[in-house]
Amino acid sequence: MKIPIAKTEFTDADFENIRKPLESGWVVQGPFVKEFEDKWCKFTGAANSVAVTSCTTGLHLSLAALGVKEGNEVIVPAFTWIATANSVEYTGAKPVFCDIELSTFNLDVKKFEKLITKKTKAVIPVHLFGLPSDMDAIKYIAEKNSLFVIEDAACGFAAKYRNIHVGNFGDTGCFSFHPRKAITTGEGGMITTNNGELYEKLRSLRDHGAAMSDLQRHLQNKPYLLPEFPYLGYNYRMTDIQASIGSSQMERAVEIYESRKKIADKYSRELSDIDWLVKPFVGKDYVHGYQSYVCLFKPEEINSGNLDKVNLMRNEFMDYLFEKGISTRPGTHAVHNLAYYNEKYCIKSESYMNSLIADKCSIAFPVFPSLKEEESDYIIEYIKNFKIK
Repeated sequence: MKIPIAKTEFTDADFENIRKPLESGWVVQGPFVKEFEDKWCKFTGAANSVAVTSCTTGLHLSLAALGVKEGNEVIVPAFTWIATANSVEYTGAKPVFCDIELSTFNLDVKKFEKLITKKTKAVIPVHLFGLPSDMDAIKYIAEKNSLFVIEDAACGFAAKYRNIHVGNFGDTGCFSFHPRKAITTGEGGMITTNNGELYEKLRSLRDHGAAMSDLQRHLQNKPYLLPEFPYLGYNYRMTDIQASIGSSQMERAVEIYESRKKIADKYSRELSDIDWLVKPFVGKDYVHGYQSYVCLFKPEEINSGNLDKVNLMRNEFMDYLFEKGISTRPGTHAVHNLAYYNEKYCIKSESYMNSLIADKCSIAFPVFPSLKEEESDYIIEYIKNFKIK
């Protein structure tokens, strides 16, 4: 048996929908992008959605639209995908790393406020693996210090905090449609915002800074009019080909989430007696989207003295599952420990110890809607059969 970490499933409806922009000839940003944006607003409850080429470009656009620039600082979690920090670097600002809570893998709010300086312009909390960050506490601190909040909701599909979908708490929320995500357009992203003025600026910035889109020009009756360009913008436009796939998948968005949750709940239930695996956090104010099912491999209390040993044990566990045909992955990176950031900012690995532990000791198990019952049974069986040496 061979079980991947993730698997994208396209239906006949997806294939049928993708033919429509090809047949119409309108393949760049157009009517399907608008349809996808409208469906995303309805699903998340956001007032406005802006489709872009990736979550990374969504983060960059958000920072640019909010005026983040060289000389500013932006606080980001030290444990996240590298794009969170990279988006700050693109603006010329400095990413300032904040350690995480090991229980949630999310930004440690207690450490966040201590990092704020006169240069701090914004914070980017990450809803990692689909678990919302503590947005009440983050917003309180941000508002007290006049900081912008940009939610990195790359993994945030169907994730809710206090029954509100993520992406509705900050100035913007940025989502990913990478193939490992619940909704995928191959590459692609979405920005949500409840600020109408910011929405119009984001729409312009994604399209070279144009005041009018190609679709708007096409629909109006003055073919000689060219758009004005009030901003230095970017070409971050989603194609109608991508949007046709995303729009089709949104028709079964609830079904996609429920199937992922069913698998995650089964893991948590069946592995509840495995005390050396710390399962994903569950709290009354949180709805986990389960973009990934990530556990902490913890056969003993982990510290700087035994981290390398536990990391080797985690790797042996992953090798064991790989030999059985079960794909796993580490959760994600301790970004401060990656070469670019480590060298540029001279950061010691131990400076963000929880992030380093999460990097070395986290493990993600397969979660995707088409995972069969016998496959999840097989995964659980071999996890249970593993013996800690």
